[in-house]
Amino acid sequence: MADNEVKKLAGQTVIYGGSTVLARLLNYLLVPLHTYIFSNASDYGVVGELYAWTSLFIVILTYGMETAFFKFSQDDEIKDRVYSTVVGSLLVTSTLFIVLCSVFAQPIAEWLRYPTHPEYVRWFAVIIGVDALTSIFFAHLRFQNRAMTFAAVKITNILVNVLLNLFFLLLCPWLLTKNPNSAFINSIYNQEIGVGYIFIANLVASVVTLLMLFPGILKQKFVFDWQLWKKMFRYAFPLLILGLAGIVNETMDRVLIKRLSLADDPQASVGIYSACYKISIMMTIFIQAFKYAAEPFFFRKAKDRDAKETYAEVMTYFVLVCSIIFVGIMLYIDLVQYFVGPGYREGLPIVPILLMANLFLGVFYNLSIWYKLTSQTKFGAYIAIFGAVITIGLNWLLIPRFDYMGAAWTTFACYFSMMVVSYLLGQKHYPVNYNLKRIVFYLLFAVAVFGLSLGINHLFGIEKVWVRLVVNTVILIGYLGVLAWMNRAEIRRFRR
Repeated sequence: MADNEVKKLAGQTVIYGGSTVLARLLNYLLVPLHTYIFSNASDYGVVGELYAWTSLFIVILTYGMETAFFKFSQDDEIKDRVYSTVVGSLLVTSTLFIVLCSVFAQPIAEWLRYPTHPEYVRWFAVIIGVDALTSIFFAHLRFQNRAMTFAAVKITNILVNVLLNLFFLLLCPWLLTKNPNSAFINSIYNQEIGVGYIFIANLVASVVTLLMLFPGILKQKFVFDWQLWKKMFRYAFPLLILGLAGIVNETMDRVLIKRLSLADDPQASVGIYSACYKISIMMTIFIQAFKYAAEPFFFRKAKDRDAKETYAEVMTYFVLVCSIIFVGIMLYIDLVQYFVGPGYREGLPIVPILLMANLFLGVFYNLSIWYKLTSQTKFGAYIAIFGAVITIGLNWLLIPRFDYMGAAWTTFACYFSMMVVSYLLGQKHYPVNYNLKRIVFYLLFAVAVFGLSLGINHLFGIEKVWVRLVVNTVILIGYLGVLAWMNRAEIRRFRR
């Protein structure tokens, strides 16, 4: 693989990743804010559950058109019509969704078991509809390699969200303690809304994002091509099924915990699970940043003779970075745990399980290029459905017995199974010579280093946090040293 190709992908990942990391880190700082302010895990459970439903409906409302856009835009003669057709399609479906949810807000709220809060349904209808529509605008920016514009809008979205969270959850309550009769504060703040301010902040941020993207949208010449849309939808429909099954795998555990857990307060279990899941955010951030850069890169690279060599080498580097993230988080879990409130830390044992599960998911994303390039997206749907069956079945069996720990192991089993099945099918339909020995070594080495840390701290009974951190830092330095020695040739090559 040409070194400049790797550097190009790495550079785009840094830009997309830099914005995504900064945005996610700012958003990540809301986790301690929320879990310390809402010390009752049941309150945060509402947040975890509703955002699980949000993820599901965004997949439904984008119905695979983002990937279809990248696929069909490779034809220079129709790429403008591709974009305008997708925008028109998403605009209609998103608007219809917002209207229907607003009309039927009360019965939907009752079904969700929040009968006194139909406003949640209305707020999230707008959030979901707007985010689904703007997803194609962001895809267009990625296709045009306008990474800086992409980053600026993404960061603005998170800044608005974070600042409004701080305003409603910290500043307004503090101002009322100084002046309880303030007419201004009492006119814009109601303590009874509680976690609802998290949703209001998100709603405003989504609308601001749409307004920022709108000037660029208006410059486009819009033509809706019905025949083209049918071709795109046929390509995208299996991806919709894949996406739905994927979201079942990624987020429906929150919903299932609430309905299957035998704990005294299932909503609190949802809150604990959701908060501790966020500790794996650094792994998720990297994977998301990589996906933003890699998908258009992989499609462009497909025409080159060394494409398969490129995919194999990228996979090796990807697993290497994810393994380092896993080790880094777990060796410093004594510090990382403070990102969630004391009432949520009982769920920390699920963190290594979920970190490794998300690593498997990232590998699956890399492997998925085979069915996208060969236009056999139906296999992606089959694999995701297979994973969804595992998710629902194992959650049904394990959550009543082990509460949220059962959900964590189910996630691990699901993503591992999907990764293995995708690899086996890919080698049959689009064989790529992945460096399996090195990939497996990276994974096992990372787990072994984590196990070494646990073993040393347990063997010597180290209880002081600062001593554990010193020991784990020495272990981390040794771990990174071994990896650097193994990859010394690659490091020298990249330096040149």
